[in-house]
Amino acid sequence: MTGSATYQVPEGPLCLAGPIARPEPGALPLRGDLAHIALAGTHLAAHYVVPDIRSVGDAAAPLLLMPRDDSETVTTLDAGTELEVLDIAGDWVWGCLGPKGPAGYLKSDCLAPVSDR
Repeated sequence: MTGSATYQVPEGPLCLAGPIARPEPGALPLRGDLAHIALAGTHLAAHYVVPDIRSVGDAAAPLLLMPRDDSETVTTLDAGTELEVLDIAGDWVWGCLGPKGPAGYLKSDCLAPVSDR
C-alpha cells in the first residue's frame, strides 16, 4: 500500500434525510456493499472505505464498469494517474478518481508497483 487519502470520517450521527436519485453506474464510487467515505452522509452502503492512493503504471489502462475484460469502458486512465483504491479482489481493483467519480474496475497489474518508502 502507498498511503491513505486525507478523507476524514464524518463526525456526529450519519443519517439520510430522504430519497435521492440513484447515480448512473460508474458515476460515483458507490456499490451496494461499500462506498467511498466521502459519501457517508449522502449515500447508503453497508461499509464505507477510506481509499488507498495508487498510480496507474507505465501504460494507459481502461477503467471498466464491471470486473471482466469484455465490460464497457467508463474512461481510460493515462499512465501515472492517481487512483483511489477502495477494494481489491483477485486480479481486479475497484477504485475512483475521487469521491465525485468516475469509478470502476481496473486489472491490478495495470497499477504501478508499490515502492518502499
